[in-house]
Amino acid sequence: MNQLHQFLAHKAYNLRVSSLVEPAHAGSGHPTTCLSAADIVAVLFFHIMKYDPKVFENPNADRFILSKGHASALLYAVWKEVGLLSEQDLLTYREFNSVLEGHPTFRFPYTEAATGSLGIGLSIGVGEALAAKIDKRDYKTYVLLGDGEIAEGCVWEAAELASYNALENLIAIIDCNRLGQSDATMIGYHADVYAQRFTAFGFTSYVVDGHDIAALLDVFKKAHAVTGKPVAIIAKTVKGYGLEGIENKNGYHGKAFTQKELPALLAHLKERFADAVEASKDYAQQWSPTLPKAEAPIEKQPHISFRNAAYTKGDKVATRKAYGQALQAIGDACSQVVSLDGDVKNSTYAEIFGDAHPDRFVQCFIAEQNMVSMAVGMQRRGKIPFVSTFGAFFTRAHDQIRMAAIGQSPLRLVGSHAGVSIGQDGPSQMALEDIALMRALPESVVLYPSDATSAYALVGCMANHHDGISYLRTTRMETPTLYDIHEPFTIGGCKVLKESDADVACVVAAGVTLHEALKAYEMLKKEGILISVIDLYSIKPLDVDTLIRLGIKSGDLIITVEDHYQEGGLGEAVCSALADTGIVVRSLAVTKLPRSGKPEELLAWCGIDAQAIVNLIK
Repeated sequence: MNQLHQFLAHKAYNLRVSSLVEPAHAGSGHPTTCLSAADIVAVLFFHIMKYDPKVFENPNADRFILSKGHASALLYAVWKEVGLLSEQDLLTYREFNSVLEGHPTFRFPYTEAATGSLGIGLSIGVGEALAAKIDKRDYKTYVLLGDGEIAEGCVWEAAELASYNALENLIAIIDCNRLGQSDATMIGYHADVYAQRFTAFGFTSYVVDGHDIAALLDVFKKAHAVTGKPVAIIAKTVKGYGLEGIENKNGYHGKAFTQKELPALLAHLKERFADAVEASKDYAQQWSPTLPKAEAPIEKQPHISFRNAAYTKGDKVATRKAYGQALQAIGDACSQVVSLDGDVKNSTYAEIFGDAHPDRFVQCFIAEQNMVSMAVGMQRRGKIPFVSTFGAFFTRAHDQIRMAAIGQSPLRLVGSHAGVSIGQDGPSQMALEDIALMRALPESVVLYPSDATSAYALVGCMANHHDGISYLRTTRMETPTLYDIHEPFTIGGCKVLKESDADVACVVAAGVTLHEALKAYEMLKKEGILISVIDLYSIKPLDVDTLIRLGIKSGDLIITVEDHYQEGGLGEAVCSALADTGIVVRSLAVTKLPRSGKPEELLAWCGIDAQAIVNLIK
């Protein structure tokens, strides 16, 4: 064994020791899955990757994504070996006040991706690799996946798009240790089957012994020589490698060994890897990572100023079209803005941006899960991603959106074709749950403009919002422009459109139903009945003070009207905000399964049109 091999084996040994100590001290964790991947991680961090531990966000550095997030103890162990954590730090693993969480989050500053829900790491890696290609940078993205998560469809969505974009800077490593959480994987140790599948998806694939240091060095050398294709390395490993009687045995996933068991296990490791316990002191002292080209981190929160809208009051413009126009203007002003769309760009109007900036438009095809996590990866590499599809289709990517929220990624999501007002396409295309899903996310913003001017302005608000996920809901149908182009809009605001000292109720609406509320106002006014009307374009956060002021002034009665299911929508948001205020809230919402029909027929049938508002007030 030469000095390099001995040094890497020594590091792998140290990683195994720490991967046992951390869960034992915490009383929980996944040590056996760390043991299977320790050699791979040692080779990556101590020979293959170029990075600067002192400048983790150097934009030229290689990136490492731990897709199998339950192996978090291994991630923390390697950063301890690099010199950025101490033994004492590792002993805080999984404690309440520790940044070393059970699955990686960005509370730990050397996390590349918040993972734990399996199957998303490769998509994030595709986003990072594509960002490198757009920026003409030469860093590589390494993604370590568990073989169990290969069953997730999102993995293959990512694989297909990686191949389509010829991402030769993406290297996926599959830790093929045969065992999942509760049973053996479907493929087991047939690593060649994984290789054949990745090859069929357009990868160059290799099978390697994941515990052979020399073989790992050789396979990464081969991977770096590949051009025009992403690479998949299927590393055959043993779960629990190094622990006699535990290796390759089911029933040890998520099972931390006790501190009482620990001394005997560590003694066994020391005996098993006797040749690796000590490394050449000279080599160890001389080692340092291969440094990337020095460059300051990318500014991730620029303030973007862009040209004003060009709408005239009364013009009929769909808010989805205003989104595309605003996005183009923002893209003109800032080169960090990118657009990802799920093969509906001619419906979402993302094509307006795509035509103006084809190098920054990403066609993600009909694979929404991959699209969302790709955007997470692109954001990590300094991009400002806007992600668009029909609002209904974001539901299938809700896990990826949820994980993006856990990772505090400031994604900008835009869902078109909201509500029954889309008409004849029918219920499968109608976003009627999207407000509820997006409201439930931690630190999220939910916006629902009613006209082109407000949509244009709110897209700008999203571009400059960097503190979590923001969601914009757009409609298919054209609606009259209500606001002057200089009207200001802010996240957390609303607009009072009608108000008097004789109002009997306050109608709160957004999007299509705001126009119905304004029709109802005119109908009631003819009968001598006055109401106030609020455009609640920011559903989360809410302008509670204005709601209370208008509610009290309008006879302590608020009526919410929305083109969304009642559960979790605008009405429930208002009810929650006004609890214990004494203001009565009545809600008009979609309460039954819709069908195909004309927009006006469906609004009436669901009881959310102007006549329904009039009937309720009278």
